Amino acid sequence: MPRTGSLEADFLFALFEVQRLLRLYADKQAAQYGLTRTQWAVLAKVDRSEGLKQTEVAEMLEMQPITLTRLIDKLCDSGLIERRSDVNDRRVNRLYLTKAARPLMAKLATLRTAITATAFTGLNVPETHRLVEQLELIKDNVRDALQSANGTTKPKERRYG
Repeated sequence: MPRTGSLEADFLFALFEVQRLLRLYADKQAAQYGLTRTQWAVLAKVDRSEGLKQTEVAEMLEMQPITLTRLIDKLCDSGLIERRSDVNDRRVNRLYLTKAARPLMAKLATLRTAITATAFTGLNVPETHRLVEQLELIKDNVRDALQSANGTTKPKERRYG
């Protein structure tokens, strides 16, 4: 398909549109397990780093704490996450997956692989690796620009996966 706009407009439009479509597709796919994409994201964060505070998860997901609290309530009611009091500060809740969540996490890992395979259809393995490397570079460039604008420095985020 020939490009008619500027490189800047084409890049931003394509990136934003890919993100939007991936979100929609992930929502649709997560629904087969009775989850939303956002609930899935919370489960994935807790799975990667059990024992996080609710406030830490909210910050990582760029979500308001009250919004996360409602999501955690639903996931607790579903028996997928449990809150445990912090041993040093009883005002703090730490989040852990339940045993019941483990089989679901395995299914979600398979689903993540399927979604990724769908997105990468038509690309070969070296192309997909190069694309991810380029996106990581773009992410680092934008993070560095944000930090420079804010006068702060933060450690680089871990890569996904």
